[in-house]
Amino acid sequence: MRHAQIISAGSNVPEQIVTNAAFAPQFGESAGDWLVEHVGIRERRWMRDDQVTSDLAMAAGWAALERAGLEPMALDRIIIATDTPDYLSPATAAVVQAKLGALRAGVFDINSACAGWVIALDLAAKIVITEPDESCILVIGAYGMSRFLNREDKKTATLFADGAGAVIIGAGPAPGWLATVTAAAGEYHDALGIYTGGTFRPATAAHVAQYGPPVVQFTRPFPATFNTEQWPPLIERLLARASARMGIRLQPDDVDHYYFTQVNLRTLEATMAALKQPLDKTHWIMDKYGYTGSACLPMVLDDAIAQGKGPAPGSLVLFCASGGGISLAASLWRWH
Repeated sequence: MRHAQIISAGSNVPEQIVTNAAFAPQFGESAGDWLVEHVGIRERRWMRDDQVTSDLAMAAGWAALERAGLEPMALDRIIIATDTPDYLSPATAAVVQAKLGALRAGVFDINSACAGWVIALDLAAKIVITEPDESCILVIGAYGMSRFLNREDKKTATLFADGAGAVIIGAGPAPGWLATVTAAAGEYHDALGIYTGGTFRPATAAHVAQYGPPVVQFTRPFPATFNTEQWPPLIERLLARASARMGIRLQPDDVDHYYFTQVNLRTLEATMAALKQPLDKTHWIMDKYGYTGSACLPMVLDDAIAQGKGPAPGSLVLFCASGGGISLAASLWRWH
């Protein structure tokens, strides 16, 4: 039987650093203190004017390929999870295929906002397991949200950032992928997003004049405690599903590494407390990279590995994500 494993990881962030202090003239000196205390963000990275999402994705992909000792022509597919694509159409994965020179690879994008990378990871695993001719898939989370910021909006301008993270999923002799679960609270689809640019509100001159350009915005409140309320039961579902498949009973204590959407450090702390897990089982990067949406999970994995805090062979790794929509996904893996 074929099994899917995570072979390598890579990430990339723009060089331009934007500190909390940069917002002081516009929003007041208290902006930085509030961000550190309530969110955990100290600085973030924004793209240069001549950079686009596919540039970050390509660089993260190259890093993952080099660490796996692979050439781009080894790739069977490229899957990109992003809601900040280069174009509305075609797929940014096609752009990355061309930039990498991965001419054999089939390509497609996934947009499930910030939960997209976990869903893409699940799809890649199932492709490797079920398709004998496909054994090497590049899965990238990429985020260029600085292009869609209203710099006058304190809630979004100080939060969102740019970056990309990637993993290579390959075939192996032992199980890597163990289970994935998804959920959604679609009633909040109109609470946070970029609402200009699609068929609902095309980016025509008339619509832009009436509603403004495409920018990310909070349009109505949703529960501030949503993630801390929804992540633990989602993880419980995931462990139950994995337990049924493995024939053992998995508990939160059995998971060695928890990687969460990097939107708020306080949320990570509260979730780990709810799971009765020590904080050193997780890792965070929002302090130095801001919030990078669909890219943040592979980015935090790669950062943990780079710092010598990553998974050891045989350890259980859990990815848990949520994003606009509201969409949620969690996936459990055995590290090899």
